[in-house]
Amino acid sequence: MSSYHKTIIAEDLSQTEALAQDLAPLLRPQDIILLSGDLGTGKTAFCRALIRALTSADEEVPSPTFTLVQLYPTYHEETIWHFDLYRLKEPEEVWELGIEEAFSNAISLIEWPERLPGIPLEKALRVGIFMEGTGHKRRIELSATDYWFPRLEELTGTRGVGFDDL
Repeated sequence: MSSYHKTIIAEDLSQTEALAQDLAPLLRPQDIILLSGDLGTGKTAFCRALIRALTSADEEVPSPTFTLVQLYPTYHEETIWHFDLYRLKEPEEVWELGIEEAFSNAISLIEWPERLPGIPLEKALRVGIFMEGTGHKRRIELSATDYWFPRLEELTGTRGVGFDDL
């Protein structure tokens, strides 16, 4: 299985959100987006921008920090499941949230995926968001298997995004 990696420098949070908006129309059921990074780097902002791009523009998109999961119907009759696993005490708790259903027929956005071992990585796009320096810049690392590559090629040239084969 091949893997692909791209590092993008976003000058500010709006560029991070723009990347999410560009990615949104490429998503389909059973896609899994794994978002990693420290607190405050923009994981939830990335998810909000992606969700807003596929749902009503004025849709309220609260962080699922306390509810652990939020569901959003899309324009295309799909559902986005937005998980925040930061407060999970035991990995087994995630099964009570319906994650298996999300994996089988929805788009899954998962913040803090390292708290859940056993995520099916062959369908996962890993998005690491890290602060770069002391300003507002972020380093966004996108990694994926060849399951994603045909769709990610569509991002090439969009706002400077392209993928390099490792």
